[in-house]
Amino acid sequence: MFVFRIHTLLGLVLALFLASAAHAGEAEDLREYVDTNTQSLVDKLNRERGLYEKDPEAFYRKMDEALSDFVDFRRIAARVMGRYARQTTPEQRDEFVVKFKRSLFDSYAQALVSAEEFKINVQGATINPQDSGRASVQMEVVTASGNRYPVTYSMYKTDSGQWMMENVIVEGVNIGLAFRDRFSQEMEENRGRIQAVIDGWSDAVQSLNLEQEVDKS
Repeated sequence: MFVFRIHTLLGLVLALFLASAAHAGEAEDLREYVDTNTQSLVDKLNRERGLYEKDPEAFYRKMDEALSDFVDFRRIAARVMGRYARQTTPEQRDEFVVKFKRSLFDSYAQALVSAEEFKINVQGATINPQDSGRASVQMEVVTASGNRYPVTYSMYKTDSGQWMMENVIVEGVNIGLAFRDRFSQEMEENRGRIQAVIDGWSDAVQSLNLEQEVDKS
């Protein structure tokens, strides 16, 4: 009995070790995957800065292409709508995805292309121990003047095994939650008329001061 217990204990310890090692290996693979995609995006942004002033639509298409295989905008948009998504038609959901992506571009592209040079250090990835299909990736944005800003990507694994980004946390501010709160506020102000909220989403995003939220954190 004693030998059986020892073997059982060793088996459990070995299983835990192997699981931890598998997670560690996958975490490093995820870190490298995010790093590759992030550096590619930064390089493309630096190359295309001048295009924004000449042809904003072309700049938008290039950025959309660069992000579409890495960021799950449809999933993010659905979470922004929250419980109200159940009140929409498929056509409205499709329209909101388009409006959501475009609102981000219109609100932040100018600030992004005019910002000082920066680099992004992808520091590490952590696989969720309760759900191997969820992970977080920690990184740091470093500006040319030496300012450092912590950023965390929330990632999930698709049925095909691809990791996609589903949220961003900047200096402790959950960006997806901030947008969802704004959507709920717009629904209240528009008395539940969801099409009116979709139509006016670009203005709603422009009035959402995320920089102020970051400062408060």
